[in-house]
Amino acid sequence: MSSSPEPSFPAARIEAVIAIPVRNEAERIGACLRAIDAQAGLVPGSLGLVLFLNNCTDATPAIVAGMLAGMSLPVRVVEVTFSGANAGWARREAMNAAADWLEAEGEGGTILSTDADSRVPPDWVERNLAAMAAGADAVAGRVELDADEAALLPPSLPARGRLEDAYSDLLTEAEALIDPDPNDPWPCHRTTIGATLAVSVSAYRQVGGMPPMALGEDGAFVAALLQHGLRVRHAVDVVVTISARLTGRAPGGVADTIRSRCELPDALCDARLEPLPSALFRYGWRRRLRRLHAGGRLARNTAWARLLGIPPEEARRIAEIPLAGLALAQAERASPRLAYHPLGPKELSGQIAVAEAALVTVRDAAARRRGKTAWG
Repeated sequence: MSSSPEPSFPAARIEAVIAIPVRNEAERIGACLRAIDAQAGLVPGSLGLVLFLNNCTDATPAIVAGMLAGMSLPVRVVEVTFSGANAGWARREAMNAAADWLEAEGEGGTILSTDADSRVPPDWVERNLAAMAAGADAVAGRVELDADEAALLPPSLPARGRLEDAYSDLLTEAEALIDPDPNDPWPCHRTTIGATLAVSVSAYRQVGGMPPMALGEDGAFVAALLQHGLRVRHAVDVVVTISARLTGRAPGGVADTIRSRCELPDALCDARLEPLPSALFRYGWRRRLRRLHAGGRLARNTAWARLLGIPPEEARRIAEIPLAGLALAQAERASPRLAYHPLGPKELSGQIAVAEAALVTVRDAAARRRGKTAWG
Protein backbone atom coordinates (compact mmCIF):
# COMPACT_ATOMS: atom_id res chain seq x y z
CA MET A 1 0.00 0.00 0.00
CA SER A 2 1.26 3.47 -0.80
CA SER A 3 -0.08 6.98 -0.26
CA SER A 4 0.81 10.17 -2.06
CA PRO A 5 1.28 13.40 -0.06
CA GLU A 6 -1.29 16.10 -0.71
CA PRO A 7 -0.15 19.57 -1.81
CA SER A 8 -0.48 22.41 0.71
CA PHE A 9 -3.70 24.45 0.77
CA PRO A 10 -4.90 27.45 2.77
CA ALA A 11 -5.67 26.44 6.34
CA ALA A 12 -9.32 25.42 6.64
CA ARG A 13 -11.13 22.66 8.42
CA ILE A 14 -12.06 19.79 6.11
CA GLU A 15 -15.80 19.32 6.64
CA ALA A 16 -16.58 16.90 3.80
CA VAL A 17 -14.51 14.28 1.98
CA ILE A 18 -15.40 12.55 -1.28
CA ALA A 19 -14.33 8.90 -1.36
CA ILE A 20 -13.85 7.15 -4.71
CA PRO A 21 -12.76 3.56 -5.32
CA VAL A 22 -10.78 3.43 -8.59
CA ARG A 23 -9.71 0.50 -10.72
CA ASN A 24 -8.52 0.79 -14.32
CA GLU A 25 -10.46 3.94 -15.23
CA ALA A 26 -7.96 5.59 -17.56
CA GLU A 27 -10.71 6.54 -20.02
CA ARG A 28 -12.99 8.21 -17.48
CA ILE A 29 -11.03 9.28 -14.41
CA GLY A 30 -10.09 12.63 -15.97
CA ALA A 31 -13.71 13.65 -16.50
CA CYS A 32 -14.58 12.43 -13.00
CA LEU A 33 -11.86 14.53 -11.36
CA ARG A 34 -12.63 17.63 -13.41
CA ALA A 35 -16.27 17.42 -12.32
CA ILE A 36 -15.26 17.12 -8.67
CA ASP A 37 -12.84 20.02 -8.99
CA ALA A 38 -15.69 22.19 -10.30
CA GLN A 39 -17.76 21.99 -7.10
CA ALA A 40 -19.28 25.34 -6.21
CA GLY A 41 -20.93 26.98 -3.21
CA LEU A 42 -18.44 25.65 -0.64
CA VAL A 43 -16.03 27.28 1.79
CA PRO A 44 -12.59 27.15 0.13
CA GLY A 45 -10.49 24.37 1.64
CA SER A 46 -13.44 22.63 3.31
CA LEU A 47 -13.68 19.75 0.80
CA GLY A 48 -11.21 16.89 0.46
CA LEU A 49 -10.93 13.93 -1.90
CA VAL A 50 -9.72 10.36 -1.32
CA LEU A 51 -8.84 8.25 -4.36
CA PHE A 52 -8.46 4.58 -3.48
CA LEU A 53 -6.63 3.06 -6.44
CA ASN A 54 -6.84 -0.71 -6.20
CA ASN A 55 -5.30 -3.27 -8.52
CA CYS A 56 -4.80 -0.78 -11.35
CA THR A 57 -2.94 -2.19 -14.37
CA ASP A 58 -3.57 0.63 -16.86
CA ALA A 59 -2.56 4.29 -16.99
CA THR A 60 -4.97 5.41 -14.25
CA PRO A 61 -2.27 6.08 -11.58
CA ALA A 62 -0.22 8.15 -14.04
CA ILE A 63 -3.26 10.17 -15.12
CA VAL A 64 -4.19 10.85 -11.50
CA ALA A 65 -0.63 11.86 -10.63
CA GLY A 66 -0.55 14.25 -13.56
CA MET A 67 -3.76 15.97 -12.48
CA LEU A 68 -3.02 16.44 -8.78
CA ALA A 69 -1.00 19.64 -9.10
CA GLY A 70 -3.87 21.36 -10.89
CA MET A 71 -6.62 20.36 -8.44
CA SER A 72 -8.14 23.11 -6.31
CA LEU A 73 -8.84 20.82 -3.33
CA PRO A 74 -6.61 18.57 -1.22
CA VAL A 75 -6.39 15.02 -2.55
CA ARG A 76 -5.15 11.88 -0.82
CA VAL A 77 -4.27 8.99 -3.12
CA VAL A 78 -3.92 5.46 -1.79
CA GLU A 79 -2.64 2.70 -4.07
CA VAL A 80 -3.26 -0.95 -3.13
CA THR A 81 -2.81 -4.33 -4.74
CA PHE A 82 -5.00 -6.95 -3.10
CA SER A 83 -6.02 -10.29 -4.59
CA GLY A 84 -9.25 -10.44 -2.58
CA ALA A 85 -10.56 -7.07 -3.79
CA ASN A 86 -14.25 -6.56 -4.59
CA ALA A 87 -16.51 -3.56 -5.07
CA GLY A 88 -17.77 -3.38 -1.50
CA TRP A 89 -14.30 -3.79 -0.02
CA ALA A 90 -12.87 -1.04 -2.24
CA ARG A 91 -15.68 1.39 -1.40
CA ARG A 92 -15.33 0.56 2.30
CA GLU A 93 -11.59 1.23 2.24
CA ALA A 94 -12.10 4.54 0.44
CA MET A 95 -14.82 5.64 2.87
CA ASN A 96 -12.82 4.47 5.88
CA ALA A 97 -9.93 6.67 4.72
CA ALA A 98 -12.34 9.59 4.36
CA ALA A 99 -13.74 8.97 7.85
CA ASP A 100 -10.24 8.82 9.34
CA TRP A 101 -9.38 12.13 7.67
CA LEU A 102 -12.50 13.86 8.97
CA GLU A 103 -12.05 12.52 12.50
CA ALA A 104 -8.49 13.80 12.53
CA GLU A 105 -9.84 17.25 11.64
CA GLY A 106 -12.18 17.38 14.61
CA GLU A 107 -15.84 16.74 15.39
CA GLY A 108 -18.35 15.72 12.72
CA GLY A 109 -18.09 15.85 8.98
CA THR A 110 -19.64 14.23 5.93
CA ILE A 111 -18.38 11.39 3.75
CA LEU A 112 -19.55 11.45 0.13
CA SER A 113 -19.24 8.48 -2.22
CA THR A 114 -19.20 8.39 -6.00
CA ASP A 115 -17.59 6.30 -8.74
CA ALA A 116 -14.58 6.85 -10.95
CA ASP A 117 -16.68 6.48 -14.11
CA SER A 118 -19.32 8.98 -12.94
CA ARG A 119 -19.62 12.75 -13.31
CA VAL A 120 -21.11 14.82 -10.52
CA PRO A 121 -22.74 18.21 -11.23
CA PRO A 122 -21.14 21.40 -9.80
CA ASP A 123 -23.71 21.60 -6.99
CA TRP A 124 -23.53 17.92 -5.99
CA VAL A 125 -21.68 18.43 -2.72
CA GLU A 126 -23.63 21.59 -1.90
CA ARG A 127 -27.00 19.86 -2.37
CA ASN A 128 -25.92 16.87 -0.28
CA LEU A 129 -24.71 19.11 2.53
CA ALA A 130 -27.94 21.11 2.41
CA ALA A 131 -29.94 17.92 2.96
CA MET A 132 -27.63 16.96 5.81
CA ALA A 133 -28.03 20.42 7.37
CA ALA A 134 -31.81 19.97 7.16
CA GLY A 135 -31.56 16.97 9.47
CA ALA A 136 -30.54 13.93 7.42
CA ASP A 137 -27.92 11.49 8.68
CA ALA A 138 -27.42 10.28 5.11
CA VAL A 139 -28.46 11.27 1.61
CA ALA A 140 -29.10 8.93 -1.31
CA GLY A 141 -29.21 10.58 -4.72
CA ARG A 142 -30.45 9.50 -8.14
CA VAL A 143 -28.52 8.62 -11.28
CA GLU A 144 -28.97 9.07 -15.00
CA LEU A 145 -27.10 7.36 -17.82
CA ASP A 146 -24.59 9.25 -19.90
CA ALA A 147 -26.68 10.44 -22.87
CA ASP A 148 -24.07 9.74 -25.55
CA GLU A 149 -23.42 6.22 -24.30
CA ALA A 150 -27.11 5.51 -23.74
CA ALA A 151 -27.84 6.47 -27.36
CA LEU A 152 -25.78 3.46 -28.47
CA LEU A 153 -27.94 0.99 -26.54
CA PRO A 154 -30.87 -0.91 -28.10
CA PRO A 155 -33.94 1.39 -28.06
CA SER A 156 -35.91 -1.19 -26.08
CA LEU A 157 -33.60 -0.76 -23.09
CA PRO A 158 -34.20 2.96 -22.34
CA ALA A 159 -37.89 2.42 -23.11
CA ARG A 160 -38.03 -0.28 -20.45
CA GLY A 161 -36.08 1.96 -18.09
CA ARG A 162 -38.67 4.71 -18.46
CA LEU A 163 -41.47 2.29 -17.59
CA GLU A 164 -39.58 1.00 -14.57
CA ASP A 165 -38.90 4.54 -13.38
CA ALA A 166 -42.55 5.51 -13.82
CA TYR A 167 -43.81 2.51 -11.88
CA SER A 168 -41.16 2.97 -9.19
CA ASP A 169 -42.27 6.59 -8.71
CA LEU A 170 -45.89 5.49 -8.30
CA LEU A 171 -44.96 2.83 -5.75
CA THR A 172 -42.73 5.28 -3.88
CA GLU A 173 -45.52 7.84 -3.62
CA ALA A 174 -47.93 5.18 -2.39
CA GLU A 175 -45.38 4.02 0.19
CA ALA A 176 -44.71 7.58 1.35
CA LEU A 177 -48.44 8.21 1.83
CA ILE A 178 -49.36 4.90 3.48
CA ASP A 179 -46.27 4.49 5.68
CA PRO A 180 -44.80 8.01 5.80
CA ASP A 181 -41.29 8.70 7.01
CA PRO A 182 -41.12 12.27 8.37
CA ASN A 183 -37.41 12.32 7.55
CA ASP A 184 -37.98 11.35 3.91
CA PRO A 185 -41.25 12.91 2.72
CA TRP A 186 -42.63 12.73 -0.78
CA PRO A 187 -41.30 13.63 -3.33
CA CYS A 188 -38.52 11.11 -2.84
CA HIS A 189 -37.18 8.03 -4.61
CA ARG A 190 -35.76 4.61 -3.72
CA THR A 191 -32.43 4.55 -5.56
CA THR A 192 -29.52 3.29 -3.47
CA ILE A 193 -26.26 3.39 -5.42
CA GLY A 194 -22.69 4.08 -4.44
CA ALA A 195 -22.35 6.63 -7.23
CA THR A 196 -24.17 9.18 -5.06
CA LEU A 197 -24.25 8.67 -1.32
CA ALA A 198 -23.51 11.00 1.57
CA VAL A 199 -23.36 10.08 5.25
CA SER A 200 -22.22 11.68 8.48
CA VAL A 201 -19.11 10.18 10.03
CA SER A 202 -21.04 9.32 13.19
CA ALA A 203 -23.76 7.46 11.27
CA TYR A 204 -21.13 5.68 9.17
CA ARG A 205 -19.35 4.43 12.29
CA GLN A 206 -22.62 3.56 14.04
CA VAL A 207 -23.52 0.92 11.43
CA GLY A 208 -20.00 -0.43 11.11
CA GLY A 209 -19.16 1.26 7.84
CA MET A 210 -19.77 0.13 4.28
CA PRO A 211 -20.20 -3.67 4.18
CA PRO A 212 -17.34 -5.29 2.20
CA MET A 213 -19.72 -7.22 -0.05
CA ALA A 214 -18.90 -8.20 -3.62
CA LEU A 215 -22.35 -7.08 -4.78
CA GLY A 216 -25.04 -4.76 -3.41
CA GLU A 217 -22.93 -3.10 -0.75
CA ASP A 218 -24.63 0.27 -1.31
CA GLY A 219 -28.15 -1.07 -0.84
CA ALA A 220 -27.10 -3.06 2.22
CA PHE A 221 -25.48 0.05 3.71
CA VAL A 222 -28.60 2.21 3.31
CA ALA A 223 -30.75 -0.63 4.68
CA ALA A 224 -28.49 -0.81 7.74
CA LEU A 225 -28.83 2.94 8.29
CA LEU A 226 -32.62 2.70 8.20
CA GLN A 227 -32.71 -0.38 10.41
CA HIS A 228 -30.69 1.51 13.02
CA GLY A 229 -33.23 4.32 13.05
CA LEU A 230 -31.02 6.80 11.23
CA ARG A 231 -32.51 9.47 8.98
CA VAL A 232 -31.98 8.81 5.27
CA ARG A 233 -33.15 11.38 2.75
CA HIS A 234 -33.68 10.08 -0.78
CA ALA A 235 -33.22 13.47 -2.43
CA VAL A 236 -34.71 13.92 -5.88
CA ASP A 237 -32.58 17.00 -6.57
CA VAL A 238 -29.26 15.13 -6.19
CA VAL A 239 -28.46 13.55 -9.56
CA VAL A 240 -25.21 12.04 -10.89
CA THR A 241 -24.37 10.96 -14.43
CA ILE A 242 -23.14 7.36 -14.66
CA SER A 243 -21.65 5.34 -17.48
CA ALA A 244 -23.84 3.27 -19.79
CA ARG A 245 -20.96 1.00 -20.80
CA LEU A 246 -21.51 -2.74 -21.16
CA THR A 247 -18.23 -3.83 -19.57
CA GLY A 248 -17.71 -2.63 -16.02
CA ARG A 249 -15.16 -3.13 -13.27
CA ALA A 250 -17.45 -4.66 -10.64
CA PRO A 251 -19.27 -7.95 -11.32
CA GLY A 252 -23.01 -7.48 -10.90
CA GLY A 253 -22.79 -3.70 -11.20
CA VAL A 254 -24.61 -1.30 -13.51
CA ALA A 255 -22.69 -2.45 -16.59
CA ASP A 256 -23.61 -6.09 -16.00
CA THR A 257 -27.25 -5.12 -15.47
CA ILE A 258 -27.34 -3.18 -18.74
CA ARG A 259 -25.63 -5.97 -20.66
CA SER A 260 -27.88 -8.69 -19.23
CA ARG A 261 -30.99 -6.74 -20.18
CA CYS A 262 -29.64 -6.31 -23.70
CA GLU A 263 -29.11 -10.07 -23.89
CA LEU A 264 -32.31 -11.01 -21.99
CA PRO A 265 -34.95 -8.36 -22.71
CA ASP A 266 -37.57 -10.25 -20.65
CA ALA A 267 -35.42 -10.48 -17.50
CA LEU A 268 -37.40 -9.73 -14.34
CA CYS A 269 -37.47 -6.23 -12.91
CA ASP A 270 -35.93 -5.26 -9.59
CA ALA A 271 -37.60 -7.10 -6.69
CA ARG A 272 -39.15 -3.90 -5.38
CA LEU A 273 -41.25 -3.56 -8.55
CA GLU A 274 -43.87 -6.04 -7.46
CA PRO A 275 -47.57 -6.14 -8.39
CA LEU A 276 -49.49 -3.23 -6.90
CA PRO A 277 -51.72 -5.32 -4.57
CA SER A 278 -48.61 -6.91 -3.05
CA ALA A 279 -46.95 -3.52 -2.66
CA LEU A 280 -49.98 -1.95 -0.97
CA PHE A 281 -50.27 -4.97 1.33
CA ARG A 282 -46.60 -4.55 2.26
CA TYR A 283 -46.85 -0.80 2.95
CA GLY A 284 -49.98 -1.26 5.05
CA TRP A 285 -48.33 -3.92 7.17
CA ARG A 286 -45.20 -1.80 7.61
CA ARG A 287 -47.35 1.00 8.97
CA ARG A 288 -49.19 -1.38 11.29
CA LEU A 289 -46.04 -3.10 12.57
CA ARG A 290 -44.33 0.23 13.11
CA ARG A 291 -47.21 1.39 15.32
CA LEU A 292 -47.31 -1.90 17.25
CA HIS A 293 -43.57 -1.66 17.87
CA ALA A 294 -43.80 1.96 19.00
CA GLY A 295 -46.50 1.02 21.49
CA GLY A 296 -44.62 -2.02 22.76
CA ARG A 297 -47.44 -4.28 21.59
CA LEU A 298 -45.58 -6.69 19.29
CA ALA A 299 -44.95 -9.05 22.19
CA ARG A 300 -48.33 -8.62 23.92
CA ASN A 301 -50.51 -9.35 20.91
CA THR A 302 -49.16 -11.89 18.44
CA ALA A 303 -52.12 -11.79 16.07
CA TRP A 304 -49.89 -9.93 13.60
CA ALA A 305 -47.54 -12.91 13.45
CA ARG A 306 -50.34 -15.40 12.78
CA LEU A 307 -51.73 -13.22 10.02
CA LEU A 308 -48.30 -12.97 8.41
CA GLY A 309 -47.52 -16.68 8.80
CA ILE A 310 -44.59 -16.11 11.16
CA PRO A 311 -43.92 -18.96 13.66
CA PRO A 312 -44.42 -18.02 17.35
CA GLU A 313 -40.77 -18.47 18.32
CA GLU A 314 -39.62 -16.21 15.48
CA ALA A 315 -42.33 -13.69 16.35
CA ARG A 316 -41.09 -13.52 19.94
CA ARG A 317 -37.54 -12.92 18.74
CA ILE A 318 -38.69 -10.12 16.43
CA ALA A 319 -40.78 -8.53 19.19
CA GLU A 320 -37.68 -8.24 21.38
CA ILE A 321 -35.69 -6.23 18.81
CA PRO A 322 -35.44 -2.67 20.17
CA LEU A 323 -34.90 -0.96 16.79
CA ALA A 324 -38.13 -0.59 14.82
CA GLY A 325 -36.45 -0.62 11.41
CA LEU A 326 -34.59 -3.82 12.18
CA ALA A 327 -37.71 -5.48 13.63
CA LEU A 328 -39.70 -4.63 10.51
CA ALA A 329 -36.96 -5.93 8.23
CA GLN A 330 -36.82 -9.21 10.16
CA ALA A 331 -40.61 -9.55 10.01
CA GLU A 332 -40.59 -9.08 6.23
CA ARG A 333 -37.90 -11.72 5.82
CA ALA A 334 -39.77 -14.18 8.06
CA SER A 335 -43.23 -13.78 6.52
CA PRO A 336 -44.15 -15.87 3.46
CA ARG A 337 -46.94 -13.38 2.81
CA LEU A 338 -44.39 -10.57 2.41
CA ALA A 339 -42.13 -12.39 -0.04
CA TYR A 340 -41.30 -10.37 -3.14
CA HIS A 341 -42.62 -11.45 -6.53
CA PRO A 342 -41.06 -9.09 -9.10
CA LEU A 343 -42.74 -8.21 -12.36
CA GLY A 344 -41.67 -9.00 -15.88
CA PRO A 345 -41.18 -5.99 -18.17
CA LYS A 346 -44.31 -6.81 -20.19
CA GLU A 347 -46.43 -6.35 -17.06
CA LEU A 348 -45.24 -2.82 -16.34
CA SER A 349 -47.68 -0.89 -18.53
CA GLY A 350 -50.69 -2.62 -16.99
CA GLN A 351 -49.43 -2.14 -13.46
CA ILE A 352 -48.77 1.54 -14.12
CA ALA A 353 -52.38 2.04 -15.19
CA VAL A 354 -53.65 0.21 -12.09
CA ALA A 355 -51.32 2.20 -9.80
CA GLU A 356 -52.35 5.53 -11.29
CA ALA A 357 -55.99 4.73 -10.58
CA ALA A 358 -55.31 3.38 -7.09
CA LEU A 359 -53.24 6.41 -6.11
CA VAL A 360 -56.32 8.61 -6.37
CA THR A 361 -57.79 6.72 -3.42
CA VAL A 362 -54.47 6.57 -1.55
CA ARG A 363 -54.00 10.33 -1.89
CA ASP A 364 -57.55 11.02 -0.68
CA ALA A 365 -57.06 8.77 2.36
CA ALA A 366 -53.77 10.47 3.20
CA ALA A 367 -55.37 13.90 2.88
CA ARG A 368 -58.16 12.86 5.26
CA ARG A 369 -55.61 11.60 7.82
CA ARG A 370 -53.72 14.88 7.58
CA GLY A 371 -56.97 16.78 8.05
CA LYS A 372 -57.82 14.83 11.21
CA THR A 373 -54.33 15.46 12.57
CA ALA A 374 -54.56 19.18 11.85
CA TRP A 375 -57.87 19.41 13.69
CA GLY A 376 -56.57 17.39 16.63
